[in-house]
Amino acid sequence: MPAKTNTELGTISIDDSVIATLAGISAMESYGIVGMASKNATDGLFELLKWDYLSKGVKVYSKDNALSIDLHVILEYGVKISVVAENIIDRVKFSVENLTGHKIEKINVYVQGIRVQK
Repeated sequence: MPAKTNTELGTISIDDSVIATLAGISAMESYGIVGMASKNATDGLFELLKWDYLSKGVKVYSKDNALSIDLHVILEYGVKISVVAENIIDRVKFSVENLTGHKIEKINVYVQGIRVQK
């Protein structure tokens, strides 16, 4: 269900896919993240998504104008996972709340893989 804002002139409805795209772009700006991940239907393994498909690694749940966001990410080898995850949460929360005007209840970061630079 899309996040909605009622005004005196009408209703503003922001689709969950728009919020997912905003969250994906915001997450990608964080140090230590390689990309978003999506589960491959054929083999069940997670794969790195291209920029055009970032929102597939993000799940948005909206209820009573409060949002919950799940981010499935792949990080660089050698970074401190907890610090990178906290940075991703802070950046996504700030960006989505400022751009949409909706409160984020929680953000979950699921690290689906680590990439070693070649």
